[in-house]
Amino acid sequence: MWTRAELKDRAKFAFKRNYWRSVLISLLLALLIGGGSGAGSAGSAMSSALGSDGSDITSDSYDDFYDDADDIWYGMNDVYDNTDHTALLFAGVIFVVIFMIVFVIIMTVTILLDAFIFNPLEVGCKRFYLRNLNEAALVGNAGYAFDNNYKNIAKTMFFRDLYTVLWSMLFIIPGIVKSYEYQMIPYLLADNPQMTKEEAFAESKRMMQGQKWNAFVLDLSFIGWDILSGMTMGILGIFYVQPYKDGTHAALYEALRYRTPYQQIQNPAPYQQNTAMNQQTTEMPNRFENQNIDQPFEDRTDY
Repeated sequence: MWTRAELKDRAKFAFKRNYWRSVLISLLLALLIGGGSGAGSAGSAMSSALGSDGSDITSDSYDDFYDDADDIWYGMNDVYDNTDHTALLFAGVIFVVIFMIVFVIIMTVTILLDAFIFNPLEVGCKRFYLRNLNEAALVGNAGYAFDNNYKNIAKTMFFRDLYTVLWSMLFIIPGIVKSYEYQMIPYLLADNPQMTKEEAFAESKRMMQGQKWNAFVLDLSFIGWDILSGMTMGILGIFYVQPYKDGTHAALYEALRYRTPYQQIQNPAPYQQNTAMNQQTTEMPNRFENQNIDQPFEDRTDY
C-alpha cells in the first residue's frame, strides 16, 4: 500500500535530479489543462474613484454628472420616440445571430485544439514524468503521442473529457468523482498507447477503485503549497509546486499500476516484499495479452 510521504519523496528526488526540464514540462502541462494562474489589472477600479487628472471627484463634479445624466436620459427618450422600432428589432436579431455564430466557431476551434493537440501533449507530458521517476527524461517525450498511435490517444482522451463534462452537468460531486476515476487514463496511454478506449477506461476504473478518496486527500495535502504559490503570484508554483505535484501523481500511477495487488484494491494489505508482489501479479488475469504492458515501466523496451 502506498503512502503520501513515499510518493512525495520519490517525486522530489526525480524532480530535483532533472529540475529545469521538469519545470518546463509542468509549465506546459499547466497551460494545457488550465492549471496556471493569472492576475488581472486594477486600473479600471481606480478609474471609478479618481477623475481624469487623478484628483478626487468633488461635490461639484457630482452635480455636473447628474445634470449630464438627465440630459442624456431625455435625449435617449427623444431618440427612442423617433426611432423605427422594426429596424431596431431587426438589428438586435442580427447582432444575436452574429454573436451565436462567433461563439460556435470559437467553441469548435477550442474543442478541436483540445482534442487533437492539447490532449496528446498532455499524454506526452505524463510520459515524461513516468520516465523521469527512473531516469532523467527528455523534453522530447512531450511529443510522444503524435508518433505513437495518435488517433487512438486523441479519441480516448476526447471521450475522457466528454464523459467528465456530462457527469459534471448532473451535479458537481459526480463530476469530481468521475474525474478521479478517469485520472489514470493519460498515464495508461503514455505507458501503452496501443490500449483501446474501452481498456483504458476499464483499467483506470480498476486502479482507482477504493483509491479515489486517498487520491483526493493526496491532492489536499498540497493546499499549503498552493497558498504559498498564490502569495508569490504563482512564481513558486511554476518553479517548485507544480512539478512537485506532477511528479507525485506519476508516482501514484506507478504504485497503483505495478505495486497494488489486483485482487486487494478495496482492502489492500501492506506491501511487504517484491517477491510477494511478483507472485501475486503472476496470478493476475492478463487483460491486455500480447501488449507488453504488465512489465514495470523502467524495464519496458517498447519506447
